[in-house]
Amino acid sequence: MKWRGISLNSGDTADTAELETAPSSLRDKLLEIKAGIVQYVRPENQTINKRAVSEIKASGIEQRVLFVGAKAPEFILNDQHGRPVSSVELLAKDKLVINFYRGRWCPFCMTELEAWRDLLPQIEAVGASLVAISPQTMKHGSFTADQHKSRFPVLSDSGNQVARQFGLVYKVPEYQRELYKAVFINLQLLNGDDSGELPLPATYVLDREGTVIFASANADYTLRSEPEEVMALL
Repeated sequence: MKWRGISLNSGDTADTAELETAPSSLRDKLLEIKAGIVQYVRPENQTINKRAVSEIKASGIEQRVLFVGAKAPEFILNDQHGRPVSSVELLAKDKLVINFYRGRWCPFCMTELEAWRDLLPQIEAVGASLVAISPQTMKHGSFTADQHKSRFPVLSDSGNQVARQFGLVYKVPEYQRELYKAVFINLQLLNGDDSGELPLPATYVLDREGTVIFASANADYTLRSEPEEVMALL
C-alpha cells in the first residue's frame, strides 16, 4: 500500500512512501497513517486539525446528512476522462456504491479509495457499480485515477453540488485553510473555486430505485466505513 507520507512541516499529508507490511483491513491502514501523523506532524498542526474536527462535529452536520431510507438525488457528473456518468443509468443495472472523498491530497481518502479499488471485481461480479466523487477539478480527478489505478469512475463534483444534496458539505475553518496553504494544499486550485468547502468523507449504497440502503458519514476524516462490511449489502 502506498500513502502520502508525512513530513515535519505537514498538516495531515506527506510524501509518498512504501509501507513494508500492508495491514489486512482499511481500519488498520488508517491507524497506521494516524500513528505516522502522531510521530512526524508538528503538535501545533495536529491541534489545529483536531480543533476543526471537533467544531465540524459540534455543528450537527452528521445528523443532517442523507439517511437510510431516503431517496438519493439523481446526478450526472464528468469522470476522469471527461465523460458524463449518470446515476440513473448505473442504477438501471443494479445497486450503486458512492464514495465521497475530500481530495487526492488526503492520505485517508486515498487509502480508502484504494480499498474500494481492490474490491471492484467483487462489486462488478454481483452486477453493482462504484463511483468516487470529490469537488476536485476533472484534471485532478484524472491525476487521482491515474496515480491510484482506479478503474471505476472518479467524478468531479464542481462546487460540491451533488455532495450538498446529500447534506455533506461544510466550510473549512479559516485557521485550517491557513494551515493547508502553509503545507501546499491549495483548495482553490484543486477544486477550481474559492469557496473553501469540502464534503464529509462518506459512503452510500443505493438500491435500484435510488433509495439509500447504507449511509456512513463522519466529521472525523480519519474514520471510514470498512468496505468489506458494506459489501454484505451487495
